Amino acid sequence: MNLIAYLKNAVYPHTGTPVIAFFGDSVTHGAFECIQGDTAGCIFDFDAVYHERLRRMLLTVNPWLPVSILNAGVAGDNAPMAVARLERDIMTHKPHICVVNFCLNDLSETVEEYTAALREIFTRLMAADIRPILLTPSMLNTYVHPDTIPSYKDFAAVTAAWHQSGLMDTYVEAAKALAAELGVAVADAYAKWKALEAEGMDVTANLANYINHPSRELHQIFADALFETLDGEV
Repeated sequence: MNLIAYLKNAVYPHTGTPVIAFFGDSVTHGAFECIQGDTAGCIFDFDAVYHERLRRMLLTVNPWLPVSILNAGVAGDNAPMAVARLERDIMTHKPHICVVNFCLNDLSETVEEYTAALREIFTRLMAADIRPILLTPSMLNTYVHPDTIPSYKDFAAVTAAWHQSGLMDTYVEAAKALAAELGVAVADAYAKWKALEAEGMDVTANLANYINHPSRELHQIFADALFETLDGEV
């Protein structure tokens, strides 16, 4: 299904509203800044999150046929944890497409556990005739920013070390290799982040919590990567 072509070719009054589910962690959920001492832990902004940006972009293709968005992101989730809620949060809603965006919370587990969980998610989606798309993550912080809230500074040192060791690259490449094996489309936002870093962007300063939540503006990277993928042979 080429969603962009589908929207362009729809004839009014067409009623086949496409449904896209977004299955992921705090970034998909809509988390931005971290809050010191707050039980919620994060500020959530559902107008700025990438799938809302994508929804608005799709309306420029077809302004009268809305694309329904299902936000199944859960802050703190990783891929193995998400397998347990796949049926409830995705399968029962029968979306046409499911965007899968994990990795940030998987780095404390093994890459084998991460890819095994992704394999189960992808194969179950495809068996139910739901088209999966792998959305690669944003980058982690590259150093401990002085404005990181005190309670998260120790964790920020850990995530910076993960970045510096190349661990994130390993996980992203493993996920992309799995997607290629299974014939799953990839929206490679991570590559776009790496390109911006190579051009001199301070990655850490562009994270809303200075650890792993992209700024509102850089959620557009995800939206752009997805739009490009949805305009391909998905």
